[in-house]
Amino acid sequence: MIKILYPLKFKPILKEKIWGGQKLKALLNKQNDLPNIGESWEISDVDGDTSIVINGELKGKTLKELLELFKGDLIGEKNYKVFGNKFPLLIKFIDAKEDLSIQLHPNDELAIKRHNSFGKTEMWYVMQADVGSNLIVGFNQKITPETYLNYLEDKTLPKILNFDKVKDGDSYFIEVGRVHAIGAGIMLAEIQQTSDITYRVYDWDRVDDEGNSRDLHNDLAIDAIDFNMKDDFRISYLKAENQSNQMVSCPYFTTNFLPLDGIIQKQNEEDSFIIYICVDGEAEISTDLFSEKIKKGEIVLLPSAIKTYQITARNAKLLEVYV
Repeated sequence: MIKILYPLKFKPILKEKIWGGQKLKALLNKQNDLPNIGESWEISDVDGDTSIVINGELKGKTLKELLELFKGDLIGEKNYKVFGNKFPLLIKFIDAKEDLSIQLHPNDELAIKRHNSFGKTEMWYVMQADVGSNLIVGFNQKITPETYLNYLEDKTLPKILNFDKVKDGDSYFIEVGRVHAIGAGIMLAEIQQTSDITYRVYDWDRVDDEGNSRDLHNDLAIDAIDFNMKDDFRISYLKAENQSNQMVSCPYFTTNFLPLDGIIQKQNEEDSFIIYICVDGEAEISTDLFSEKIKKGEIVLLPSAIKTYQITARNAKLLEVYV
């Protein structure tokens, strides 16, 4: 058995979507013949979509196999006590050539009761946005369930939604129950709980090539929507160079923004794995025995057992994520 863990890289799992495009291939080098790549799942333990290692001696092992082999050495002792052989986060890159459906995600209580799944708290970091692009986040006015249902029935739901203009580097925290959608022209990184439970409430009356509409989940969604959401979804964060700038800290994950130019020494003082998502430039993560490079559109998982390491980069931007 391999005794020493090292920085791990995984094979992206590409997903064709009706709203997807070509940016993941053109800008992030996600090579595939799919015509409309909407999502690249960079690290996943969702049933049926488990990530596979592509570097080092553990190449070919699944994330689930790693958890069974290394337990707390991989994800941290406290995390292993909570999650067992289930990796707690799902990391994606998303390209919206067209608007995504208006949707929301249930909280843990509903997700466990209805789907035997985690809920889906998530955050977005906008990597590229065409001029005039919008995200939909929450409502633009105080809404009651009755008013919401009236707009939904009249197919005028967008009239009561909040459209937020975005640019590169903008970041958003999407709590469970919050109505939201990624708008056309946006490519972003998404960090979320390990869950694929989405309640779609409106899909712009789209149909596929055979004239079929996608399923909506309004019966399930009405109990899951939080109509009391505050206007607190946009993340304000510092960008001090060569240090970790906190963006989000919630019960499910912490995310820091790490702009790098030079060499920094790092200590993992958390009882957790650390994921580095390269959102711009290139970086190299080195331990005493191993070194792994990542470029824009790639991630690396640093096991919890690695406590001391170094990151070298020139004009790179990383997201640093742990639980």
